Amino acid sequence: MNDIDIIAKILKMKTIAVVGFSPKKERPSHYVSMYMKDNGYAVIPVNPGHKEIAGMTCYPDLESIPEQVDVVDIFRRSEFVLPIVDSAISMGAKAIWMQDRVFHEDAAQKAKDAGLLVIMDNCILRQHRLIN
Repeated sequence: MNDIDIIAKILKMKTIAVVGFSPKKERPSHYVSMYMKDNGYAVIPVNPGHKEIAGMTCYPDLESIPEQVDVVDIFRRSEFVLPIVDSAISMGAKAIWMQDRVFHEDAAQKAKDAGLLVIMDNCILRQHRLIN
């Protein structure tokens, strides 16, 4: 499956946990997440420094989320990706999305081996706009 097909499949999923969601409106993790929310996605902020962001309950880590998550969207530096992917696999996520300039080949392979769809170094907002 090529990246275009993977992107299309991921964008059909509706629940996105955003790791690194910032309360600062000018940060990409904030405005990208709000765009996805405004376009019908259930967005779950993940940031250990906050209890709530933009009126949504914010969780300290993926393991604390009480509901099923389809996509784990990562807004963290590449060196922090592997443990996030491990958590995504153990929680039963279906896809990993690493935002622009975020990539980790070993983590991506681990996720793929566990049956998850993976996109690296790409923006979910930009791809949503291209497809819609």
